[in-house]
Amino acid sequence: MAYSFKGGIQFGMVYFPVVLYTAAKRSEIGFNLIDRQSMSRIKYKKISSAGDEVKAEDIVKGYEYEDGKYVLFDDDDFEKIKSARDKNITIELFVSEGEVDPVYFDKAYYALPAGGEKAFSLFASALEAEKKAAVGRAVMGTKETLVYLRAVDGALIANTLFFRDEVKVEKPATLPKPSEKELDLAGRVISEMTGEYRPENYSNEYYTKLKNAIERKIEGKEIVREKGSEGTVADLMKALKLSLEKFSNGKTAAATNKTAAKRKGSGNGHVQRA
Repeated sequence: MAYSFKGGIQFGMVYFPVVLYTAAKRSEIGFNLIDRQSMSRIKYKKISSAGDEVKAEDIVKGYEYEDGKYVLFDDDDFEKIKSARDKNITIELFVSEGEVDPVYFDKAYYALPAGGEKAFSLFASALEAEKKAAVGRAVMGTKETLVYLRAVDGALIANTLFFRDEVKVEKPATLPKPSEKELDLAGRVISEMTGEYRPENYSNEYYTKLKNAIERKIEGKEIVREKGSEGTVADLMKALKLSLEKFSNGKTAAATNKTAAKRKGSGNGHVQRA
């Protein structure tokens, strides 16, 4: 499996080498661009501004310092300007878990030891015991990034973080203040819908629909339009009351089914005496 970063983690005078592997990948179905008439794939050529086709090995990065004038950089140039510190994740701060706003989270990786297993285990165990996360920085590829490290059940997870100036703060215009009754109803709806998040309870429903649509197309069948209507901004109090009724009824039905299942289970285990 290809890694995304190879270096080390350093906090204080403690150092141990690690590699980062992508922790999550979206399930996506790839589509090609097709010419409707010839049913052939669309291909792209890399063309210079002079109109010539350029081979992949002749393409390098360039910085335009004046109009039409560039200095060129290759991979070796980027490596030369990295210090030993840049090639590692250098811890600068420990924070309480949950202190960093999720809006700053970018990509997630699993960090695995590449040697120094005892130091790695100590670092992960200490983070978990103290309920802390570590914030450091490193250069990944050609960009410096902040790295957020946390331990979960012995595993060390790294999230790259956006810098503050990379996060857009978009605040809405002045909003109307909700009434006490609206707040109360909204709070009750939230309470009825509150539960424990379990990742296994969620699946990519649209991915499944798309796969089914592809199968129908292959079989020469038409795609059937899904029934349902788009959401609308209705009377707020009415919508809150209907929501509360819906989720309250749903919980009651679930509790009834659970009780019935328990009774059935205990009934099956009953031993009749002669």
